[in-house]
Amino acid sequence: MPARELTPQTIFRTQRLWAFATLAILACLVEPALAFYPKKGDSAPHHGVRDARRKVIQGIDVSRWQGEIDWARVKEAGTRFAFIKATEGGDHLDPQFRRNWAEAKRHGIPRSAYHFVWWCRSAKDQVRWIKKHIPRDPDALPPVLDVEWQNDSQCTKRISQREALEKIEVMLKGLREHTGKKPVIYTDINFHEDILEGQFNDHPYWLRSTAAPLAKRYARDRWEFWQFTTTGRVPGITGDVDRNAFFGSEHEFEAWRQGRFDIGTRIWHGGEPKTRLAGRTPPPTPAGLRAPQNAGGAKLRYTPPGRIPARTADNRDSDRTGTLRRN
Repeated sequence: MPARELTPQTIFRTQRLWAFATLAILACLVEPALAFYPKKGDSAPHHGVRDARRKVIQGIDVSRWQGEIDWARVKEAGTRFAFIKATEGGDHLDPQFRRNWAEAKRHGIPRSAYHFVWWCRSAKDQVRWIKKHIPRDPDALPPVLDVEWQNDSQCTKRISQREALEKIEVMLKGLREHTGKKPVIYTDINFHEDILEGQFNDHPYWLRSTAAPLAKRYARDRWEFWQFTTTGRVPGITGDVDRNAFFGSEHEFEAWRQGRFDIGTRIWHGGEPKTRLAGRTPPPTPAGLRAPQNAGGAKLRYTPPGRIPARTADNRDSDRTGTLRRN
């Protein structure tokens, strides 16, 4: 085949293709999270939460407002967990809960049921409602207690910190007794500042911040889940959906699911990662015992250090205090 003549147009097209390829490679290096979850998006992304997008284990939280969900497509998009609304107050069951619960399990998505607290109802009433409707599936993730001020609902009651903490404690205990698993606490910036700072630190926390890193919004050293956007887009769900990230490793997530790792206290109950030289300190090495070799393989020869000349007016560098001029 005769060689093709290189024209200016051909050279230009080749250079442009190489430029596009280079930009694509650089984009993958700068934002590796896009390669993990190419089928998830955000209709109104915010750069302040980019750390959450880089986390490997991504999930969603859903309720009736997401309508009928195609859980097969949600799974195929890379969803690793789902928080599903179950109950609210003492008399409301989310109309999509039973379907979402069953379909998420059928498609192999780890799921957790959450209860939305009403401050106008007693804690005991809400625990009775929880026990009536939240399943006790042994393969489910630990449940969630959603605590926030209900500014846009019929229950706008503000109670004292003492009353709020007492109610939360009763409901956390009820959830744990019912499911056999330590609940996760979900909250937002305002409620955490008003009520929860320094409280229930042995429980896992799921925190909301859609415009800034959690460390800039919460007086808390550690958290386990981050709700980082309410405008997420996931195949299988029509419209916006909340997206969340798990702050931990693959091994920690799987161990938490199996009950071997408490992500709230960071305590292992078997199967903890092995560390090299755990509990052992290497013996000290005498100076020169493992002397390096030069490029030719010959051992380096060591000579005793020379006598350091005394500082005098002749050898002191007047521009740099404490140094000696080089001869």
